[in-house]
Amino acid sequence: MLNNQIFEDISAKLSAAVNNSPAKDIEKNMRALLTQGFSKLDLVTREEFDIQSQVLARAREQLSALEKRVAELEAQRDAAAK
Repeated sequence: MLNNQIFEDISAKLSAAVNNSPAKDIEKNMRALLTQGFSKLDLVTREEFDIQSQVLARAREQLSALEKRVAELEAQRDAAAK
């Protein structure tokens, strides 16, 4: 069996090497570049999307109820006019 300590040591050494190399700077720069690009795209978070989907579903329910109510009122009006 392999010793877990060996894997932990290798992982720690690789992390230290990456942190001390230009790769860390490249990662920071890419993150900043992507963040800036995404901010220009006018994106929304998943949470905001889900909330707006719920608001839209509720509005659709209310619209359906109102349409049904208008149809009932029109039917009553037509029946009273006869």
